[in-house]
Amino acid sequence: MRVKKLLLTLLLAFAALGSVALAEEHKATPAHETAASEEAAYESKSLWKMMTSFYDTTGLKAIIEPQDGVKNGLGQDMSKFSQSWGRVIMFAIIFFLFYLAIARGFEPLLLLPIAFGGLLANIPIANMTGEHGMLGIIYNMGISNEFFPLLIFMGVGAMTDFGPLLSRPKTALLGGAAQFGIFGSLVGAAMLSQYSGFVDFSLKQCSAISIIGGADGPTSIFIASALAPELLGAIAVAAYSYMALVPVIQPPIMKALTTVEERRIVMKTARKVHKLEKLVFPLLVIMMTALVLPDAAPLIGAFALGNFAKESGVVDRLSNEMQNSLINIVTIFLGLGVGSKLAAEQFLVAETMGIMIIGLLAFAAGTAAGVLMAKLMNKFSDEPINPLIGAAGVSAVPMAARVASKVGSEARPGNILLMHAMGPNVAGVIGSAVAAGVLLSIFK
Repeated sequence: MRVKKLLLTLLLAFAALGSVALAEEHKATPAHETAASEEAAYESKSLWKMMTSFYDTTGLKAIIEPQDGVKNGLGQDMSKFSQSWGRVIMFAIIFFLFYLAIARGFEPLLLLPIAFGGLLANIPIANMTGEHGMLGIIYNMGISNEFFPLLIFMGVGAMTDFGPLLSRPKTALLGGAAQFGIFGSLVGAAMLSQYSGFVDFSLKQCSAISIIGGADGPTSIFIASALAPELLGAIAVAAYSYMALVPVIQPPIMKALTTVEERRIVMKTARKVHKLEKLVFPLLVIMMTALVLPDAAPLIGAFALGNFAKESGVVDRLSNEMQNSLINIVTIFLGLGVGSKLAAEQFLVAETMGIMIIGLLAFAAGTAAGVLMAKLMNKFSDEPINPLIGAAGVSAVPMAARVASKVGSEARPGNILLMHAMGPNVAGVIGSAVAAGVLLSIFK
């Protein structure tokens, strides 16, 4: 009992001493001095000054009155052109991408979020592409580490049917021929860099640019992130733009390289593929990758996982999530992350124009190589092969196959080439991943 009283007495004593100390401190700073300091901190402003201060914080002033020493979200100096007219030009380009996505239906699932990401990236002052900005966080969490393209490949694998390829394995040659666009554009980019005088690409950058020739968006992003992250925005926009423009670019090339009689060729119905074949195929592909080209394992492994889950038939819930929710969510983040590289100071450079030109020529070369290979195969094949399906050897799944079928039905109404064209189309997906692995292995 005495101990309790002693403790209570000590507690009250300490409380009293604390109160005295606070009172002394309060006396040391008189109330009128505190009020005076607060009043001094506030500066009364007229209505005009308040409006002027507000104008100084607007993006309108940042565009109309660019300043020296302004840095972007990454801490890099911005030129006055990038701050002003560069942003205006980028806004015009972005609204054109919106038009293509919404009014023309060109790859809206990716073109729209990419364009919107570009819109946010060009907002002055906000610095949304910085390390702690919205776009910067998205870019760092899934694109700089090449994670989002792998998740996209997983979803694409879950949506892919290898039946047409397995039923007619020789069509894999068409997917391989279409990869000529990749290696041809690699040489073209190197020559342009050496002889043009207006661009200066390193060999790594040339390799990253060349994947555009395969018309494979995720693979283009994957290899650009690994080899040339500074060109990611231009490469991604070029790849997805040409994928979206498949119905515009490919038909003239296909018609120029084939005769009407060749476009009218009717192909025989392919054999039915057993379920076991479809189940074993992704495992065979990943084992061959492990033995021959391990650098392609991330892309092909993700693709094979999605397809294996689908063909197994025992994890429908997982397969459905890969095909729907997963790929949809990742597409949003992927588009915004890529769009973050559409800032004026990064996109409006001579290298971007070079990339767009090389990408177009590479895509056209890949299409032409596939058609010419199909023409050659038709001459030596026991079964007729419509050369149009060779154009589907590029990786734009399934749009390239649909375009081949549409051109074929225009030449002969009722001639459906879609399933025949899907064989080289899915072979092209694997081919572009293999090509990416080869290029990555060169720089290890």
